[in-house]
Amino acid sequence: MVQVSSSKAGFSRKEDYLSAFESFEKRNAKNPLWMDETRKAAMKRFARFGFPTMREENWRYTNVRPIEETPFQFFSDSPKTLLPSALETFDLGQKKGYQLVFINGLYHPKLSRPADSKGGLYVRNLESVLTSNPKFVEPYLARLAHYDQDSFTALNTAFIREGAFIYLPEGEILDQPIHILFVSVSNPNNMISQPRTLIVAGKDSKATVIESYVSSEDICYFTNAVTEISLAEGSSLDHLKIQRESTRAFHVGTAYVREDSGSTFTSFSFAVGSLLGRNNLNVALDGKGAECELNGLYLAAGSQHIDNNTLIDHPKPCGTSHQVYKGILAGRATGIFSGKIFVHQDSQKTDAHQVNKNLLLSKEAQMTTKPHLEILADDVKCTHGAAVGQLDEEAIFYLKTRGISQEAAAKLLSYGFANEVINDIQIEGVRDELNRLVSEWLEKPAYWGAVS
Repeated sequence: MVQVSSSKAGFSRKEDYLSAFESFEKRNAKNPLWMDETRKAAMKRFARFGFPTMREENWRYTNVRPIEETPFQFFSDSPKTLLPSALETFDLGQKKGYQLVFINGLYHPKLSRPADSKGGLYVRNLESVLTSNPKFVEPYLARLAHYDQDSFTALNTAFIREGAFIYLPEGEILDQPIHILFVSVSNPNNMISQPRTLIVAGKDSKATVIESYVSSEDICYFTNAVTEISLAEGSSLDHLKIQRESTRAFHVGTAYVREDSGSTFTSFSFAVGSLLGRNNLNVALDGKGAECELNGLYLAAGSQHIDNNTLIDHPKPCGTSHQVYKGILAGRATGIFSGKIFVHQDSQKTDAHQVNKNLLLSKEAQMTTKPHLEILADDVKCTHGAAVGQLDEEAIFYLKTRGISQEAAAKLLSYGFANEVINDIQIEGVRDELNRLVSEWLEKPAYWGAVS
């Protein structure tokens, strides 16, 4: 067991992470040379720059000092376990498809339903593939994630071990979603888990993958997750990220997506947990005619801080991207949305649209929204828009004339605001569960009375 030691307030904990890395290297001395070199390069980057500060433009509105100054336990020698019934709350109605379960960052085989790799399909824990067939993942792992540019990605890459590996061979079409479930449970010390998810979709393959980050306990921990997604020509992936962390937890999740010609990527991000949450989504439409659709919903209350940062890169012509993110903030919560669309000079016939809408349920809630277009081509269709406001008083008045109370009217309008983006989800079980979570969240009386 290695625990990051205590440091005086205001001092960097970078040295503690370096010490933990030395112990990690000893535990993983038998890994292939290329993996060892990648880890060392990533840690070298982190050692040089440390955690990001608010002086950096990309982190201007999010202070990660609480993460930096909190002591975390890196490794556990006694893996936690759960009964299958304990996962029913988080299964999103997915009881038949492939499932990988991780508890405090460690793979739990008895609760998982992996693919047996017959026919070339892989749905396995990453560590097992790194051990049994490292050359198979070498062309993909850490090839899309820019650990040389981002400190949290560098930290995750330095500690690559546990996570999910999904490989869809050419023409593979799955009719059941794959569910990757990361569960955080109580531990004597605050845990840090750094799951790595690698998804590789072969030509003309199609699948749905759900990443869930959950906890049913009010505990402090840190999840630093990185996902890499590579889509070959003509492939299609629906990707859903459900973040239901403890409201005392820290969550930083970063995804890197590369699309080849004619591929389609659909993303839905739902965030309701964590005291401090940051979601980064970077999509490169690196093939002619590639398409992506990014949708998101975030709910924050009390003193929660939620930051969504997206980048859609159009380096090739005839690409299409559509993005709709919505947020509801209550109490003293703060929200950030920063979305950039970059269209290269040769990317003619690009069609890109971005919208961010936010609903504030209290005067103390704050939202900063920064949609941004950078267009170097001339034959394109690109738009962006943002809105931050409170509930429509006229709509509330209308509902009150129909015998509905002020509070019930406000809840109804807020639910409708969120439901518009949730209804685009194709999986009925996920759609129903998210609608239930929104209703449950809106029922908390603190949002409609005194500031929580």
